[in-house]
Amino acid sequence: MLAIFLPILILLSGCSNDPVQDDLLNYVNKEMKEAGKLERAAVSAYEGVSGTNYQDDQTMYDVLINDVIPNYNEFIKELDSVKIKTDEVREIHEIYIEGADIQFKAFAIIKQALEEQDANLIQKANDMLADARKHIRNYQTKLDKLAKEHDVDIEK
Repeated sequence: MLAIFLPILILLSGCSNDPVQDDLLNYVNKEMKEAGKLERAAVSAYEGVSGTNYQDDQTMYDVLINDVIPNYNEFIKELDSVKIKTDEVREIHEIYIEGADIQFKAFAIIKQALEEQDANLIQKANDMLADARKHIRNYQTKLDKLAKEHDVDIEK
């Protein structure tokens, strides 16, 4: 299922004049804080009505239009407004934005599939969710690698 991939906290392992280290600390501790809350709200709502928690189409539809899509839309806006100073962090953040955009479009397609009762659209959305997960795993891997290279510990 979907998982929340934003690191909760970053701790400094050493002190230096490393702009990437400073940017990473600011990125995770400040810039991504609100985005993380919005993502958790959207994903938690979706997980509550999908998979083993699925009840019926109407319940899923209502949660999508009232909780998942509005929260995820705000999450995307928050991601787009993040201030990043270094190319290294920006490159990784762009991977996250790509994955989030794919996931947001998948939620919209699930909504459409429920409206039209179209199983093919559900399959398309599921494929998109799988693609989004790949992007988000790639983001997490690269973020962890960059943090390690710049003596930053990420607590999950």
